[in-house]
Amino acid sequence: MQKPKQNAKEVLDRLSKIEGHVQGIKKMVEEGRDCPDVLLQLSAVKAAVKKVSHIILGDHLEHCICDAVRSGNEKEALEKLSSAVKKLD
Repeated sequence: MQKPKQNAKEVLDRLSKIEGHVQGIKKMVEEGRDCPDVLLQLSAVKAAVKKVSHIILGDHLEHCICDAVRSGNEKEALEKLSSAVKKLD
């Protein structure tokens, strides 16, 4: 069983804000707003998602990887981490 992540509340709060922002962008498109305005908002969402990714990555490094090293499972943990990091961008 996985333990709760240290920054879960912060991540969930940020994801809720991102969700609201995406709904706002959807409305902009439905209203026919100018493309540069929509692109600017999409850029803001992309930056917000990247920030959430960094929070989760930091939490993973600080807790999960350290726990894996202590328990002798560092090779598997690092392989999973490497695979996940490659998918970030």
